Amino acid sequence: MIKAIIIDDEPLAREGIALLADQITDIEIVENFSSAIAASSFIANEHPDLIFMDIEMPGLDGLSFMRSLRRKQQVILTTAYPQYAVEAYELDVIDYLVKPVKEERFLKAVNRARSVINYMKKTRESETAEINQDEIYIKSDRKFIKLNLKDITFIKGLKDYVMVFTKERKYITAMNVKTIMSHLPAETFARVSKSYIINTHQIKSIENDVINIVNEYIPIGNIYKEKFFNTFVKNKTLRR
Repeated sequence: MIKAIIIDDEPLAREGIALLADQITDIEIVENFSSAIAASSFIANEHPDLIFMDIEMPGLDGLSFMRSLRRKQQVILTTAYPQYAVEAYELDVIDYLVKPVKEERFLKAVNRARSVINYMKKTRESETAEINQDEIYIKSDRKFIKLNLKDITFIKGLKDYVMVFTKERKYITAMNVKTIMSHLPAETFARVSKSYIINTHQIKSIENDVINIVNEYIPIGNIYKEKFFNTFVKNKTLRR
């Protein structure tokens, strides 16, 4: 499924793109925003696969917003102004749709986006190749490092990178928290916040929703708390 957002200051334009996207089974519009500034935090935290974005908007325009992004995003521009096409393609947009957007033209742009996004997902997945249930490889310092899963204590997300900690050292690799979590066994590793994954076998104690792992104190995020306690704590707690 391709997770997409819409950025456009015109409500009718946002609705029109949403209706076109609704006809395509593998695209889900997860959010829509009236300005680039309003969308910036969501993009930084959630990393949507695709952005449908207008150019002419109050405040920060679409092209300036693309230049400000630290991580390359896949963008389809939707605009009433065809004169920006050359500048837009220099920023490697997926496609450039002139309003009013026709259904056939929209489908062509989405097909192009799908090919690029699927290729990029396969490329990212190949960076973490699982050898067996007990080992993974990560790319760090231009080398492929083999790690035994039992040696990993916790993982910390930092924008477009993660830091993988063992008792001996840490490794930095270009990957987000969601991607690396998908390669880890769910019976051992738990995501406890937007930024942290822990090896539950390495837990020393839990107090006031803070986990102690190798003298690192990791807070449990509210949206992850119930699942974590039900899966890893509740059924293993001894009672009188």
